Amino acid sequence: MASLRHAKNQGLGLTPAFQIRVISPDGQPVNSFSQALIPVDGALEDADIVVLPAFWGDFDVLSRRHPNITPWLRALHEKGASLCGEASGVFWLAAAGLLDGKEATTYWRFFREFSERFPQVQLNQEKHLSDADNLYCASGFTSASDLYIYLIERFCGADIAQGVSRDILYETRRSYSPGRIGFGGQKLHQDVAILQVQQWLEDHFAEKFRIEDVAREHGMSIRNFMRRFQSATGDKPLHYLQRLRIETAKGLLSSTRKSIKTISYEVGYDDSSFFARLFRQHAGVSPNQYRQGQRQASSAKPQAKAPGL
Repeated sequence: MASLRHAKNQGLGLTPAFQIRVISPDGQPVNSFSQALIPVDGALEDADIVVLPAFWGDFDVLSRRHPNITPWLRALHEKGASLCGEASGVFWLAAAGLLDGKEATTYWRFFREFSERFPQVQLNQEKHLSDADNLYCASGFTSASDLYIYLIERFCGADIAQGVSRDILYETRRSYSPGRIGFGGQKLHQDVAILQVQQWLEDHFAEKFRIEDVAREHGMSIRNFMRRFQSATGDKPLHYLQRLRIETAKGLLSSTRKSIKTISYEVGYDDSSFFARLFRQHAGVSPNQYRQGQRQASSAKPQAKAPGL
């Protein structure tokens, strides 16, 4: 859907904007657990985005049967591809060594096995989504859907992402908040003081404070802090804070009926007009447009007419 919508925006008509392929380790059709034969388009090849689905069976057996998967993943990651694991599919990313020292998540039934197999990975059992260095983990089907909407927004823009979300996810009922995604890669540095500041900002983003005071509280001059923060994260502190607030606002717009003014205040902005302008700069759409794209309007359902007499 995203491929066709993106193509239409680019004037390509019904020609897909992306080449989407189903592949297997040896290029042969896959016989599923339920004995359904799944055809594929080919063997392992270069790609910009890879989705590793959940698997059924013993991981040791699969690893021995398909030793070419982990080096393939390492090579793609080195080239800058986005690699996504769904539920047990995350095991492949960890087996390739790509998640060492990084945060990850998986389906709750696999927590113990995953921790025992990959103690060097920072398994977060509280999260349903994680991202680090172009490596994305989703705990299950619903969270994977949220991940793919994020990737559509990243590669195609907010309007395409909202359109797809509106068409296929309006019935989804989540028992969790999708949370913030897109910040994990900015924590893969060795500046402990800046990591502490990032955590402080995530905990206090809605409060009123000055960046200068944050720098001083963490033992740095404002000049040194600005330099170190951008060097470590690739982002300026103020822009990083704005993104934290906007991503939080997205969650509130999607999951609550709170007014734009209330949400603006809850994420740290007293001026809702300023918040709306800032939101559009970051998301490409207004807060109202974002909400409309995320939720099905109650008035969209046709009302039954009384039979004529």
